[in-house]
Amino acid sequence: MGQDVGQGDGMVVLPARHPGYTPRSVAGLTGYERVLARAGLSPVAGIDEAGRGACAGPLVVAAVAFGPRGLTGPHGIADSKTLTAKAREKAYDEVMATALAWHAVVIPSTEIDELGLHVCNIAGMRRALAGLACQPAYVLTDGFAVRGLGVPALAMWKGDEVAACVAAASVVAKVTRDRIMRDLHLRYPEYGFARHKGYSTPAHMKALGAHGPCPEHRHSFVNVSSVACGDKGPQATCDDPRPDAVGALAGDMDGAVVGDVGGALAGDMDGALGGGVGGGGGLDREAAWSDAGQEN
Repeated sequence: MGQDVGQGDGMVVLPARHPGYTPRSVAGLTGYERVLARAGLSPVAGIDEAGRGACAGPLVVAAVAFGPRGLTGPHGIADSKTLTAKAREKAYDEVMATALAWHAVVIPSTEIDELGLHVCNIAGMRRALAGLACQPAYVLTDGFAVRGLGVPALAMWKGDEVAACVAAASVVAKVTRDRIMRDLHLRYPEYGFARHKGYSTPAHMKALGAHGPCPEHRHSFVNVSSVACGDKGPQATCDDPRPDAVGALAGDMDGAVVGDVGGALAGDMDGALGGGVGGGGGLDREAAWSDAGQEN
């Protein structure tokens, strides 16, 4: 005789997790990469950005890949925002010495204004990954998932605090951008870019109100556009861009910017980075921030 089984009478048995494939907190920043390597997924690449909340200067997105051997090398790597400028430079040198490959994408403020911040960020992550000199078996991204990477990926909340490759990408992006902002300070000293790196600090907002925007300011940000429109009053320290017709589309704007699937200025080593990693790294600029206008 059959037996009726109602809702709630059955028991769902979850598959057991293999202990060798479970990241442990005691493993530190390299826990996820080591587990993935044991599962045959190596090298592992991490992607992160710098300058998303700034109202001036470029957005920089970096990807860094580590092989199993490289995980034993970097010791000073951590979320770039928690490190001093000196410690970040030291961590940057460690990444250059131990990473299997790295690639940085520089997206100028003019493109952010034209396409929207989120679209540029997503496209920059794809381009940074495509520009690596190796093919990662797995990708870890900071914060949110990115479609169209072409390899298995995992979005990690505060990934730069829990995964070495994401923390390394954070350091590369931050150091690259800081160097650019220091160069911009020489061209526009009245704004103090070397100090606040283009973020909306009170000192920056005061200078913006006094001098108006320069070509490196993001006009899609309301605190910049209000000054450009003639409002010289006190500016709010707003780090988020106003919604615009393009930026509001967020998500997977697959063909919006991804014209150079190769990424593919890998090896185009700009002097701002001062050298490369045996062909494993590069700086990809979609448009120059120098006086020359656009690079070819």
